[in-house]
Amino acid sequence: MGKAKVGINGFGRIGRLVLRAAVEKDTVEVVSVNDPFINIDYMVVISAPSADAPMFVMGVNNETYNASNNHIISNASCTTNCLAPLAKVIHDNFGIIEGLMTTVHATTATQKTVDGPSGKLWRDGRGAAQNIIPAATGAAKAVGKVIPALNGKLTGMAFRVPTPDVSVVDLTCRLEKPASMDDIKKVIKSASEGAMKGILGYTEDQVVSTDFLSDTHSSIFDAGACISLNPHFVKLISWYDNEYGYSHRVVDLLTYIASKA
Repeated sequence: MGKAKVGINGFGRIGRLVLRAAVEKDTVEVVSVNDPFINIDYMVVISAPSADAPMFVMGVNNETYNASNNHIISNASCTTNCLAPLAKVIHDNFGIIEGLMTTVHATTATQKTVDGPSGKLWRDGRGAAQNIIPAATGAAKAVGKVIPALNGKLTGMAFRVPTPDVSVVDLTCRLEKPASMDDIKKVIKSASEGAMKGILGYTEDQVVSTDFLSDTHSSIFDAGACISLNPHFVKLISWYDNEYGYSHRVVDLLTYIASKA
């Protein structure tokens, strides 16, 4: 099979990074950017969560993709791409009864440079560079769409912080089966070297956010930052480059669906 030919509709931060990722990975050929006048038999991958298009997260539920009826699909959000692989490994091994997620999220293009009017929530109109801003996110609930067994068991929120890139997920959950932190680290490390290699990373280094700039993983488990209250109640930390890592998953999903066409 030759390279899949891909058109990019929109050339903002994610669109540009998808192009960079495509050139670096060399598995697809970008043939157009924002050209609406090409008559082709096409499939569309939305680089954002969607309320109605089916969502796919590489390494989690991409194998459920059906080329015959999935012509417009979503790559979910960068935060869902970070949380879902972690949640899948934990649920498959120990079972998740329920959980709360917080993402400490870098500034995005939707935020205000300085205080201004907001069309939705008052807090969303506050200046991004001067504030830590509590915000809503559907990323945790979206995990229930890509992992049906977790539907209704996860929810979460975000804190938008004044950093340009790299975010971090905090998943606090109750487990069905008792697990020590060493048990959890073992299964995460095994997954990062096996079935989820390239998707889920693992580190025991004393890292901070800038250490993950241009990291291509969807989620990098921070073994040294995790804590537990008891064998059934744990807090798990995972980092992600919310721009570059996510863009690599867009290219991976494009490559995957092209192979099924």
